[in-house]
Amino acid sequence: MVTRRECLIGLAALSLSGTGHAQAWPARPIRVIVPYPPGGANDFTARIYAERLPALIGQPTVVENKAGAGGEIGAAMVASSPPDGYTLLFGAIGSLTIHAVIPTQKPPYELLTAFKGVSMGSSLALVLAVKADLPVRSVGELVALAKSASPGLTYGSAGNGSTQHMTGEYFQQAAGVKLTHVPYKGSAPAVADLLGGQIDLVFETMPAIGAQLSSGKVRVLAVTGKERNALLPDVPTMMESGLPEFEVTTYYGMLVPAGTPEEIIGKLSTAMQALAGTAEVQDAFRKQGVNAHPTTPRQTDDLIRSELDKWGRVQKVARIA
Repeated sequence: MVTRRECLIGLAALSLSGTGHAQAWPARPIRVIVPYPPGGANDFTARIYAERLPALIGQPTVVENKAGAGGEIGAAMVASSPPDGYTLLFGAIGSLTIHAVIPTQKPPYELLTAFKGVSMGSSLALVLAVKADLPVRSVGELVALAKSASPGLTYGSAGNGSTQHMTGEYFQQAAGVKLTHVPYKGSAPAVADLLGGQIDLVFETMPAIGAQLSSGKVRVLAVTGKERNALLPDVPTMMESGLPEFEVTTYYGMLVPAGTPEEIIGKLSTAMQALAGTAEVQDAFRKQGVNAHPTTPRQTDDLIRSELDKWGRVQKVARIA
């Protein structure tokens, strides 16, 4: 396990090797833009790192929530900011890549050319949850019911083009079923209607639905990651439930405007990776059913390309405009 002292030593050594523009960085506070309101998984992840980065880079990091347009107002603001390492984006990679492949939601920038990856911060799978009185207790039973039910089953999401929406589309394609999508303005109202029985199921994150799992009003059938969730050890993955290719993981990570000096990107990434290796950060995430997920800049860019490919295929089949 990497200690805080080892983090500081590593950063100090790296800063001494820096040259040119990056050697003087940072000379003032750094803005970390979260493109969503406070309280969600994106905001939670960003603050875990932002609170601890100053000890490693020597300047305050200030989180600013710039919500709107499904995360694109904040993202567009960072994309047009000077590439000097003082304005960073901590974004939801799923949403960014989904918006990039849906024609009507395409942002005013090209994702792969507007940003450079620094490091992912956290990852978490979604859970497939159904209302308590739906007569199914497994994914197989849900698929069978969806094929026979009249009228068909409904699923709620955090909105058109959200990761939750696209995961539902992906599920329909993988399972060969047809569901009716009910979009909401965020996860909270979708979960509320699931609890009230107005919709049949959701694909949601643990931070959004976890507090409701003991209410008796919802039943979790599966998780969408490659591995089971530590908070739900008895709940199988979708792969274990008969859909061997089905995997969805949401990622939250740090990006900077294209053109940011490589030395700055390297220092930020080293700091992110070091923090992700500490017991303090890992424990904070684990309590929320989230995983610390550090990556190098190259791995970050590769993951974004992979997500673009996945959601591009889903969009093409579903013909989401």
